[in-house]
Amino acid sequence: MSSVRKVVLAYSGGLDTSVILRWLQETYHCEVVTFTADIGQGEEVEPARAKAKAFGIEEIYIEDLTEEFVRDFVFPMFRANAVYEGEYLLGTSIARPLIAKRLVEIAEQVGADAISHGATGKGNDQVRFELGAYALNPDIKIIAPWREWDLNSREKLMAYAAQSNIAIEQKRGKQSPYSMDANLLHISYEGGPLEEPWTEPEEEMWKLTQAPEKAPDQAEYIEIGFECGDAISVNGDTCSPAQLLIQLNTIACKHGVGRQDIVENRYVGMKSRGCYETPGGTILLKAHRAMESITLDRELGHLKDELMPRYAKLIYNGYWWSPERLVMQKLIDSTQENVTGTVRVKCYKGSLSIVGRKSENNSLFDASIVTFEDDEGAYNQQDAEGFIKLNALRLRIAAKSSRHQR
Repeated sequence: MSSVRKVVLAYSGGLDTSVILRWLQETYHCEVVTFTADIGQGEEVEPARAKAKAFGIEEIYIEDLTEEFVRDFVFPMFRANAVYEGEYLLGTSIARPLIAKRLVEIAEQVGADAISHGATGKGNDQVRFELGAYALNPDIKIIAPWREWDLNSREKLMAYAAQSNIAIEQKRGKQSPYSMDANLLHISYEGGPLEEPWTEPEEEMWKLTQAPEKAPDQAEYIEIGFECGDAISVNGDTCSPAQLLIQLNTIACKHGVGRQDIVENRYVGMKSRGCYETPGGTILLKAHRAMESITLDRELGHLKDELMPRYAKLIYNGYWWSPERLVMQKLIDSTQENVTGTVRVKCYKGSLSIVGRKSENNSLFDASIVTFEDDEGAYNQQDAEGFIKLNALRLRIAAKSSRHQR
């Protein structure tokens, strides 16, 4: 412990990280630098500065990373259509490599020899933070208090806070029973009543989206423009990555789009039930697949679909900076050169439908071939007979062999 002179702490200003800050000072007798990231979680981050100063912290980093988050992390993930275990849109997972990156960069900048985080020893986030940090700086020391101390309950944390004169804001009204994580892509809910998989989430839990039953009775149509696989405009208005996601979030939330109730397999081995709101991301994923449907070659699209589960698992498990993810990203990005055009989406009472797609120069959809009307010789239907017989050859041979065996 005496070897740690300076540590950069991922600091939110809440109970857990405030206790961790004091614990680091008292246990490691080291200088602490705080880092607070704004990734669109919807809460004011500036108060963390005053809280850190109250602990005597001199080096305080508070950064708006929303554009970098969407541009360099969310958008590359959506080029791959990444979904973990068929359902989870990876909202928490994709934020962790960015935070790990800035922790390591700040540690190098200020000459710190360690970083620290508030992830528990049961979850995925400890893995994501630390795999990312080690990939970027193999010599960095990582302090994970939840794996070292005996403050393993909220009561013990509160007692430590009182003993150490740590000011903790007491929120008025009913406290949420859920553990929540939010950023510009999503918000997650775990714990409390959700620990019983049979229990339906209470309506009051959802913070972002309108209940589908209370959503507008009139459907809303939106047009999303794509260029090389990335969304660049909404209804003709070009905007930055973060601003685009904010617009999609607003529309989706109004129509109750983006709710999920999932039981997932954590990397550490346990099953976990979580609920998620990923409003704009739900629209973005479906619109991107629609754009690919007319601009991407069949076998190229199928190859992407085969790689996607592995790519998604790499993100979920914390391997964003791994060589295999980086190589897969290059392949995925190379498939997106012609994924350019416009998709029309219909939002209505929790549902999402693709009702149009077009690409001026890159569409592979040829109406003159696929038509049920006279194709004027564009397709010779007699060619299908030989095609079918050649592909049926092995099936016919197997059937004859089976008949002889009987």
